[in-house]
Amino acid sequence: MNKPSTRRKPEHSTVHCRDLCGGSTTGLWYRKQWNPARGDEIVDLSLHPRNRVFRGTNTRSLQEDLIGEKLLDSGVRGKRMLFRFSGDNWLGIHLGMTGKIRVESANFSPGKHDHLTLYQRKRALVFTDSRQFGRLRFHQGLDEPDWWKSDIPEIISPEFDRKFVGQFLDRHRKAPIKAVLLMQPGFSGIGNWMADEILWRAKILPSKRTGKLTGREHAAIFRATKFVVRKSLQTLGKNFSDPPRTWLIHQKWKRDGICPRHRTPLRHATIGGRITAWCPRCQK
Repeated sequence: MNKPSTRRKPEHSTVHCRDLCGGSTTGLWYRKQWNPARGDEIVDLSLHPRNRVFRGTNTRSLQEDLIGEKLLDSGVRGKRMLFRFSGDNWLGIHLGMTGKIRVESANFSPGKHDHLTLYQRKRALVFTDSRQFGRLRFHQGLDEPDWWKSDIPEIISPEFDRKFVGQFLDRHRKAPIKAVLLMQPGFSGIGNWMADEILWRAKILPSKRTGKLTGREHAAIFRATKFVVRKSLQTLGKNFSDPPRTWLIHQKWKRDGICPRHRTPLRHATIGGRITAWCPRCQK
């Protein structure tokens, strides 16, 4: 749908996600960006229907049925978000690796990577994804869509317990533990920096085969995972403030990064397809 030429592109985005975003906190923080739009009507929208982010989605229905409806509320699971609109309309967004949502002015003009823009009278709600690893889905119905329902427990939930973690680790005994922590069916929402933070706190070498872990190390991973996610939601998830300065994240990306415990130089390698940092003194 073509937009009037009076709309302009901003000189910069109004919302920026820093590198310390983790899966659990990324979705939570980004979901909140659209909170000011709750209760307001969608008056127009713009999208690129042939783009990969819309795979499997009825974009015609999205264009026709969402206009005139109001954003009611939303939910988040890791990097997945679900926005509920009036008229039994549901919009699902998976951020993937590079997806972001933000709010712009009402006269915003979408750019090449702005795949969906929902216009309200006071603002524009934008989903952008430069590499199209994310996904947009649309559903109509009284109940939430089947693709949103999942038996994968959120890490902060009681269902994510020692038994669940132990069973998941046992199913991936040949893989490096860093790679296993990035597997979303087990560790929902855990991203690269969080996995490194967890293993640093658990004092476990990222390349160690999961099948070589002891029962004590299983317990350490469980405790560290719960702690890192819970603390991150209290800081990043609330207002995107930094984690405590004693965390590994502040040294992880530095070439001359040091262990926050005793200032040993960190080592780096690619494990599980991701750049990984660890302390050779702490992590064995």
